[in-house]
Amino acid sequence: MNDQIFRSCLAGQMRRFVELRKFTGKDYDGQALNLSRFDRFLTRQRWAGRWISQDIIQRYRLSLASFCPATQRCRMPVVRQFCIHLSAFEPRCYIPVKGEWTMHAVPQRLPFIFTKAQAGALAAEAGRLSALPFALRPHVFQTLFGLLYTTGLRISEALSLNVGDVDLQRRRLFVLKGKFGKQRWLPLSGSTCARLQAYLHRRLPGCSEGADSPLFVSLGGKRLSKGSAEGNFRCLVRACGIGQDARGHATPHSLRHSFACHCLLAWYRQGVDVNARLPVLATYMGHADMRYTYRYLHATPELLGEADRRFRAHYQQITNTEVTYE
Repeated sequence: MNDQIFRSCLAGQMRRFVELRKFTGKDYDGQALNLSRFDRFLTRQRWAGRWISQDIIQRYRLSLASFCPATQRCRMPVVRQFCIHLSAFEPRCYIPVKGEWTMHAVPQRLPFIFTKAQAGALAAEAGRLSALPFALRPHVFQTLFGLLYTTGLRISEALSLNVGDVDLQRRRLFVLKGKFGKQRWLPLSGSTCARLQAYLHRRLPGCSEGADSPLFVSLGGKRLSKGSAEGNFRCLVRACGIGQDARGHATPHSLRHSFACHCLLAWYRQGVDVNARLPVLATYMGHADMRYTYRYLHATPELLGEADRRFRAHYQQITNTEVTYE
C-alpha cells in the first residue's frame, strides 16, 4: 500500500497500525483501504486531535448512512481496531462499541437481473458499436460483457486480465487480481472459449502479443479503463431499452448477479441438490464466505416458479396428495 494514502493528522499512527497488522502475515490491503476512507473523512472534517473522539465517530457513522447496512458493517470494524490500537498511546481515545455499526440507511433497490434474451440483445448491440476511431471497439465490449455474463467475474477482475491468463486449450481462465488479492482458476464453457478465441484472433495482430499485455484494450493498445467500460455499458442498455425496471437499474455488476441467479435456476431445473452446489458457486465467484454468495441469489419469477414446482413434487411424494392453491 502506498504510504501517501494516509494524509490526516493521524496518518503516521495509521501507517504504523497497518504495518503491525501486516506483520501477522495476513493480507490487510482491503481493511487498509477502508481505513483510508476514514482518513479522508478526517481530512475533510479538518480533524486536528491526537486521538479519536466519540463525536467524530458519530459523524463518520452519519456520513455512511446513505450506504447499505452491509457496507457500513464492512467499513466500521477497522476503525474500531485502529481506535483500540491508538488507545494504548492515547487513553482518552474513544473505542466504538462492537456491533453498533449501522445508521438508518436509504432503502436499496434490488439489483437488475438480466434475462437470457436481454443478455443476447446486449451482446448484439455491442457488436453494432461504431468501430471508429478504434477498430476493436465492438469486439472488445461484446467479448467483455459476454464474459461477465457467462462467468460472473467482477468488472475489475475482467479488466485486470492479461492475454496469458486465458488458457483456451484447457478451457480455463486465471484470475490473478481478485478481490482482497484472492486468485482462482475459472473453467470456461465451449461457447465462451470460442468467443475469446475469435476476439484474440482480431486483437493480436494490432496489439502486443505478450502474456503480460492487457486482454481488453482501448485506443493505442492500453488497458481498458473501468470508466470507459461503464460508459459504454450505459449506452448499450439504453439502446436496448433494458436500462432499468422495478428492481433497479442495470450496471456491469448486474451481470454478475444474473450469472449467480441463472446458475441456481439451472440447478433447480436439473433436479440437483442446490444446497450441496452452493459452496461450488461461492468458490467459482471468489467468495471466502458463503454469506457473500447468498447476497447474489434473488427471488426472480423463474426461480420462484422452480422452487414452487419442487415443493409440489416433494409434498406429493411424501403425502401422496397433490398441492393445489385456491
